[in-house]
Amino acid sequence: VQLVESGGGLVQPGGSLRLSCAASGFTFSSYVMRWYRRAPGKERELVSSITRTGGTNYADSVKGRFTISRDNAKNTVYLQMNSLKPEDTAVYYCNVPFLYSDYWGQGTQVTVSS
Repeated sequence: VQLVESGGGLVQPGGSLRLSCAASGFTFSSYVMRWYRRAPGKERELVSSITRTGGTNYADSVKGRFTISRDNAKNTVYLQMNSLKPEDTAVYYCNVPFLYSDYWGQGTQVTVSS
């Protein structure tokens, strides 16, 4: 199983970013996919998840601003982040629960600052 995130960067408050997570090594379309984040000095937080049929869930802190989606033909899950706030600054990780284990990408840094 391999998960590779991309799309992070530095953005001003109110800006947008789209994160991508390219997956391989398993049947992507059959599994829920999740985005987590870890901010400096804080616990890891589940940001959003998407089921194999497209059902979505969001943390209260990002509802109405973030949108998760998946493209099963490309084995990729996305996180569209709008109206970004400084408190969204974190390393964002892609995750898949697969065969009783959790697999993680290397993470991508998102920094929201003026």
